[in-house]
Amino acid sequence: MIALIPGSFDPITLGHVDIIERTAKKFDKVIVAVMNNDSAKHDKTLSSKTYMFDMETRLALVKLSTEHFKNVEVISSSGMLIDLFDDIRADVIVKGIRNEADLTYELIHAKWNKEHNPRVETLFLPASESFGAVSSTLVREMINGKNYDGLSSVLSQKAIEYLKNK
Repeated sequence: MIALIPGSFDPITLGHVDIIERTAKKFDKVIVAVMNNDSAKHDKTLSSKTYMFDMETRLALVKLSTEHFKNVEVISSSGMLIDLFDDIRADVIVKGIRNEADLTYELIHAKWNKEHNPRVETLFLPASESFGAVSSTLVREMINGKNYDGLSSVLSQKAIEYLKNK
């Protein structure tokens, strides 16, 4: 079975890596798709995001942070998630959930995806206790403040080195 883990990964955190690792233990293949969230242009009840890092940087960070998983493939996609789901013949979308706000947000997206592609099933995986407070927003603030020492608890070492050298 193929699990699809989509996200903006701006940047990928250790919380994301934990969800990817746990998913990789349960599925034959995991495809991590670095995407742009342009939901608002398709449904006014959904929101779009703006990004700190361009697609190339986000893709590089995800590849560096997940290269040790044998059954994980990293791709980028600028299309719609429901189309990508069919294109890669995924069996399920996996989304990590840290809190009630995440669940509410992801339920809206899961419902929309199912309405527009009946084959789509979404599984929610709760964040591990140690990563429940980790967010990409927090990490971006740390990076903006050049707080590279504090990043070791939220980013992979390879991602930190990449960002320092960029």
